[in-house]
Amino acid sequence: HRLLLENAEQLVLVCGQREPYLRREGAAGLGVLRGASLVVGLDGCIKAVGQADAIRNQFSEATFERIIDCSGKCVLPGLVDAHTHPVWAGDRVHEFAMKLAGASYMEIHQAGGGIHFTVEHTRKATEDELFSTFQHRLERMLRAGSTLVECKSGYGLNLETELKMLRVIERARKSMDIGISSTYCGAHAVPKGKTATEATDDIIKNHLPKLKELKLSGEIHVNNIDVFCEKGVFDLESTRRILQAGKDTGLQINFHGDELHPMKSAELGAELGARAISHLEEVSDEGIMAMARAKCAAVLLPTTAYMLRLKQPQARKMLEEGVIVALGSDFNPNAYCFSMPMVMHLACVNMKMSMNEALAAATINAAYALGKSDTCGSLEVGKQGDLLIINSSRWEHLIYQFGGHESLINYVIIKGKVVYQNERCETMSSY
Repeated sequence: HRLLLENAEQLVLVCGQREPYLRREGAAGLGVLRGASLVVGLDGCIKAVGQADAIRNQFSEATFERIIDCSGKCVLPGLVDAHTHPVWAGDRVHEFAMKLAGASYMEIHQAGGGIHFTVEHTRKATEDELFSTFQHRLERMLRAGSTLVECKSGYGLNLETELKMLRVIERARKSMDIGISSTYCGAHAVPKGKTATEATDDIIKNHLPKLKELKLSGEIHVNNIDVFCEKGVFDLESTRRILQAGKDTGLQINFHGDELHPMKSAELGAELGARAISHLEEVSDEGIMAMARAKCAAVLLPTTAYMLRLKQPQARKMLEEGVIVALGSDFNPNAYCFSMPMVMHLACVNMKMSMNEALAAATINAAYALGKSDTCGSLEVGKQGDLLIINSSRWEHLIYQFGGHESLINYVIIKGKVVYQNERCETMSSY
């Protein structure tokens, strides 16, 4: 076998009955085992989870590539970041000052800043330059506990640059340990010199057929299609056309909706069979009900509302109505945050989620939002051995310590392989 984790103070399963997601009633019991061990096989999948003495007896004859003593520590599933924009050149540190002085997101966007500023720089950057910065960002996400990350294109807005971004994501998917779900987000903004209708036609006639061709030849593997459905960007009808065309080429629908204005995006997503919708700060009550019925996940992004000083998404109402609530960092030049532990903390404080709900939202439900909850998001036999060991006797420290993950996360493990070991945890107490 590849790995044995022995005698953890707490081992957090998140769910134990092969649930594809947890709604509000399920998130109450995360299934925490005390004095527990876990075994990962050479195929990278979990072979056994249970009480330490029972596992020791069961595997008394087995050999392991690595054994880690987790006494006094906690084992949790690897975190899943359900929404990021990590491939770009041209940061927007100068715009942060403008936002602090009171400029709104759309004011900056209309003045040629925002997405347009980053698009200009991303178009000029070489594939190697983009890959190099992307790799560093993924490594930072990994060190903060993310083992599966959704990665969007969307700073090209023309076919050539969108493909360049998707090739960069594909390179990382093939060469790095971290799990990646790839999203084509060519409809992130309307390119300069085009109307929304012209941009929509270009995406449907040129971008999507090219993606299909590259997928068939095995060059690029894309999982999801995304559109920024927003007033002054892509209206409901354009969004519908793009998402339907993407779905017809075999992509999962996973898009930005109801962020700055109520657009009925949630109703549209439920109708089209979307897997997930992100943002939803301005979602209607009808939209919430429709998403709950359609089992369409809500990917909430507490960093965005925090940095743009928007009203917070209605996490409590969604949970009470039975929506599958997931979390993402929204890492991008406008919300520069790599850390899902900080996202969970913000979700608890600003969106009034419980710690159990936040952990479920950053593991099993985020995996569901990416169509990956059959293999990721909980510590169950048969699932991928993606996990964290934290240097603390209670798992809640991962959320409680705001920005404390750097000396709290002791190991990050993907498919049973230690991909990050934090020496600082060995020499200092995380308290």
